[in-house]
Amino acid sequence: MYKMKKLSFLISRALKMDRQKLKNTLEYLQKKSGRSKIWLIQDMLKCSVLYGAGYTDYKIAEMYRLNSAQRKSTITRGISNDIVRRMNDKAHTHFFDDKSEFDSKFSRWVDRPWLRFDQNTTKEELQSFLSKCSSIFVKPLEGSSGVGVHKLKNISDTESVYKHLKALGDSILEQTVVQHEALNRLYPGSVNTVRVATLLGDKQKGMVYAFLRIGNGGEVDNVDCGGMACRVDIDSGCITTPAADKQGRVFDEHPITGTYFEGFEIPYFKEIKQMCLEAMEIVPEVRYVAWDVCITPDGPRFIEGNSFPSHAVPQFAAHYKDGIGILTEFRKFIDC
Repeated sequence: MYKMKKLSFLISRALKMDRQKLKNTLEYLQKKSGRSKIWLIQDMLKCSVLYGAGYTDYKIAEMYRLNSAQRKSTITRGISNDIVRRMNDKAHTHFFDDKSEFDSKFSRWVDRPWLRFDQNTTKEELQSFLSKCSSIFVKPLEGSSGVGVHKLKNISDTESVYKHLKALGDSILEQTVVQHEALNRLYPGSVNTVRVATLLGDKQKGMVYAFLRIGNGGEVDNVDCGGMACRVDIDSGCITTPAADKQGRVFDEHPITGTYFEGFEIPYFKEIKQMCLEAMEIVPEVRYVAWDVCITPDGPRFIEGNSFPSHAVPQFAAHYKDGIGILTEFRKFIDC
């Protein structure tokens, strides 16, 4: 059954493939690896069949330089999809997929003003919400990868804001987070969040990994929108690697602020761990969640929880000097 699903997945991915993006990826990999395009295509196909890797997975994890044991330890789209399918009951993922439901369900740890905006929202309701905020973030009610997320700084004209939001459709509005000074030193232009994955696994339950995501010139830290990420040691709360992004760039220090990454200590990390470990029990039918945590001067707060976590952040090649990937951590919790 799994083999049939794997074959079906590979066929569906091939049919939806962006040919131009594949061409660009091949040209990038040819320059970086020194391999021919024919060799790379053959190796990509091999990794697709054996490990469920798409060409973006292949690029991000630099699979061309890995042996079979190392490749087996890399989380790919196919493996990630299978973990989500096995661990998360779709009947309960709406608590994470709908951002307003998430803010309600986990309000204890969200702890800031927010408003669901739809076609029934009145100007008076909007004005009441805006009166509590100096700026807001607007997010599509459903979606991922930071798509559609933007900040509104000038919210004094309720009529103008109302028209803007009406044109967008259903969304959630949240008071802008005041970020901890330490995170501002890294990069003040975005809210830099800690991505924490938890698993209610068959072998054990707990925290699988933690990464810090940092903006790089934009207002969001998401790696699909130009941000970068570093690994965080889940015991000490310290960054242990350089930052990396989806373009394959590696940074020892932030290119804008000059702040050095390795050794940087995440504030309130003990509280972040406690919050995520408590929250993972709230909807036990959704066993695998990636939590996005912001850090305020008063402690951690949830931005959102993801029932279909991105597998891009935990597979950047720069974070695994020995080529052994993040699946070794997952295997402490589940068979995969």
